[in-house]
Amino acid sequence: MIPFGEKIVYQVYPKSFKDSNNDGFGDLSGIVEKLDYLKDLGIDYIWITPFFLSPQKDNGYDISSYTKIDPEFGSMKDFELLVKEADNRNIGIMLDMVFNHTSTEHIWFQNALDGDKKYQNYYIFKEAPKDKAPTNWVSKFGGSAWEYSKRAGKWYLHLFDVSQADLNWENPEVREELKNIIFFWKSKGVRGFRFDVINLISKPDVFEDDNVGDGRRFYTDGKKVHQYLKELVRDTGIKDYITVGEMSSTSIKECIKYSNPDEKELSMCFNFHHLKVDYKDGDKWKLMAPDIASLKLIFKEWQEKIQSGNGLNALFWCNHDQPRIVSRLGDEGKYYKESAKMLAGLIHLMRGTPYIYQGEEIGMTDPHFKSIDMYRDVESLNYYKILMEQGLNSEEALTILDRRSRDNSRTPMQWSAKKNAGFSKVSPWINVADNYKSINVENEKDDKDSILSFYKKLITIRKENTVISAGNISFIDTNENIIAYKRSLGERKILVFCNMSNKDESLDIDLDGFKKLIGNYGELNYIDKNLRLSPYEFVAVEN
Repeated sequence: MIPFGEKIVYQVYPKSFKDSNNDGFGDLSGIVEKLDYLKDLGIDYIWITPFFLSPQKDNGYDISSYTKIDPEFGSMKDFELLVKEADNRNIGIMLDMVFNHTSTEHIWFQNALDGDKKYQNYYIFKEAPKDKAPTNWVSKFGGSAWEYSKRAGKWYLHLFDVSQADLNWENPEVREELKNIIFFWKSKGVRGFRFDVINLISKPDVFEDDNVGDGRRFYTDGKKVHQYLKELVRDTGIKDYITVGEMSSTSIKECIKYSNPDEKELSMCFNFHHLKVDYKDGDKWKLMAPDIASLKLIFKEWQEKIQSGNGLNALFWCNHDQPRIVSRLGDEGKYYKESAKMLAGLIHLMRGTPYIYQGEEIGMTDPHFKSIDMYRDVESLNYYKILMEQGLNSEEALTILDRRSRDNSRTPMQWSAKKNAGFSKVSPWINVADNYKSINVENEKDDKDSILSFYKKLITIRKENTVISAGNISFIDTNENIIAYKRSLGERKILVFCNMSNKDESLDIDLDGFKKLIGNYGELNYIDKNLRLSPYEFVAVEN
């Protein structure tokens, strides 16, 4: 049996999910309000991105207290009610643990800046001349990965924003502090954990310049990362909990170690290789058309090789850091509904645990903001400046942000055609996408042909078919625009075919003895051992 293979996780970005008190920000009570909707969808866990105390420089991923709730999101009583009401619907709450770094406003870091040696050892401080950083490493958000503190008289490492100081996992006291945080939330009834950029926690013994890259080769999947994870999981008793690690620039070999049950580390891994197929020369900020041949190869390698190593993939297209997939790989025009359903079907029938990001199940699109003033994301604002410094004009820089910004996924959840998409009665913290009057839950919930109804079918099929939740996967050779694979368990087989293009495609294949299980068009178009697929068609057949 594949651990959590029959489960579905739904990701909530609380700031944009539902505003219960009409202050423009989503909150915990808003999630409670929508639990019946999520129960009806059929999900098993709600992964909630950080709602802890934070100065919000990186939308909550800069935590100043791991056990206090930011008043913007509500109170501990609100959270306890959420756990209770979710439990009543047999839904588990899964929290986001940001253990690679803290906010620079965290009391640990403030003590460190004041010269407290104990807390300086909680972080990675280095002595070097004020005008020369300890190494030439580049922050993930642009600029140097080091910042000089006049107050401390030293440099500190921040692989992300300058307000996010990296923790020193070499220090056993730090590891004990983090274990205590897990214990705290376990005591509140939390049933799962997602670990943010967890494969970056093990830093090198010697810090040196990277003369061929940006420094990541020195700290990605570091030499003690598996030791640290084993210790954390063992000592906190979360081996049987659903746990997922966000893995930055990782490898298949490492993800097998992270997620093989014998290793007693994590249940599964997020990797992002399939979401870089439209990065020109591997650069997020350079645009190109998606490379479907590469996408197909990545899925094949990660699915088949992780399977052979008894590891597990988290299956996903969207999250709070990624643009909306229907805008990215689908079609916002003529084949909007077909492409949204096809993209859902493609990953939901794979081997692993599917993750749905809020709004994905109704086909939410990128908002296509027209002005830099409409963006809120720190990374987007930083890169707008960087792109302009590189010689691009405002229009060119905005074109890139339109395709790449993390704010694409952070616009308010579209509940109805009412003002502000039914998210709030007041203007929200970030603009609602203009298409909310046509794309919303209210419009789709009773429409049997809607994207929402299609997601419900996919979820039901996974829960009812052990060949999907527990079977093997192997990919089928096809032409460039078709991605196809086989799921098998004993004599049972399901074949999945996805046309990634806006043109008709066909495939010579023997489907005698198979019947249609699910698809996004009508009857199966199969004649003389030739399967014909309409634009963005998805179909699964079973024997």
